[in-house]
Amino acid sequence: MKLTCGIVGLPNVGKSTIFSALTKAPAEAANYPFCTIDPNTGVVDLPDERLDFMASVFQPKKKIPASVDFVDIAGLIKGASKGEGLGNQFLANIRETAVIAHVVRCFDNPDIQHVREDAKTDAPIDPESDILTIDFELAQADLDTINKRAEKITKQIRALGKDEEKRLAPYFSAVEKIKPLLTEGKCARMADLTDEEKTAVYDLHLLTIKPQVFVCNIDEDTISEGTNKYVETVKKIADETKSEVIVICGKFESDLSDITDENDRKEFMDAVGLKESGLSVLARHVYHLMGLRTFFTGGPDECRAWTIHAGDKAPQAAGVIHTDFEKGFIKAEAYTVDDLRQYGSEAEIKAAGKYRQEGKDYVVQDGDVLFFKFNVTK
Repeated sequence: MKLTCGIVGLPNVGKSTIFSALTKAPAEAANYPFCTIDPNTGVVDLPDERLDFMASVFQPKKKIPASVDFVDIAGLIKGASKGEGLGNQFLANIRETAVIAHVVRCFDNPDIQHVREDAKTDAPIDPESDILTIDFELAQADLDTINKRAEKITKQIRALGKDEEKRLAPYFSAVEKIKPLLTEGKCARMADLTDEEKTAVYDLHLLTIKPQVFVCNIDEDTISEGTNKYVETVKKIADETKSEVIVICGKFESDLSDITDENDRKEFMDAVGLKESGLSVLARHVYHLMGLRTFFTGGPDECRAWTIHAGDKAPQAAGVIHTDFEKGFIKAEAYTVDDLRQYGSEAEIKAAGKYRQEGKDYVVQDGDVLFFKFNVTK
């Protein structure tokens, strides 16, 4: 499974518009279903005020942010789990992603066709029905996955006996919790699984167990309020399905992405009462849902944000920079961006006793600034 976020939803809900704004990549957007067939992939720089602050202190020649990969996946319709529309392709593409950003239409516009079942039938704007349609199709696909695995497991137990059955106990208990939910068209992430059970079903790569954020696509008239009756419906469903919610106006974000001057961008956002782009908020949410965290390196040549997994130790973080750093790891010299903000320089951080020496068992924290000492003998 790739560390990417799949942007999914019904046709014509604004997926490609949001993707294009995120990545400034020319994904085709049009007022007809199945405009997106092959998935578009784009790398999105992760906005991070901490990196900006470090750059203001070190005045480096280069500033390199962390990034998130987004994939714009073809629109789903009712019957996708049976291959309707581009269902098979959609399901294969989403299975390869780590996080789902489910775009939900939360605006009225009679000029933009809304499709739920087929390209010929206009559907009313109804976020609950839209979400249930996609959840049902993904749940049916997950049921199919579990049923196919059951055949394989039965053969394994016949061949290997009771010991194999005992080893698979966490898998059976997980499926016992998940399957009734899927049968009702609900998501596997709603099941209360132990860590052992989660590990047991991980390699199924169930679609409905993936972390999910609902992206409520609103119109420009709703930006200042930040919500409407449709958004409130989505928030209620998100609570029930263990999902998160981000509210975005795809049209506004698309226009904003065309503005390159920072002062003009700020003025454009101020006009509607936004302090930050909704897409910046989305990118950060997705990054954390993937279990990714950031440490920094800084100096006059370069300030850089490096991506690690939550729980990674210092040698693993060093290996992100170069494999030799991990192989010959000696120690990490460390402080935090907050330390730099408080004391103003590395010299003052040292004087305050906040400059640390960390060994190979140190779990790197989000926001650490690290300098690695290593030795590799040839």
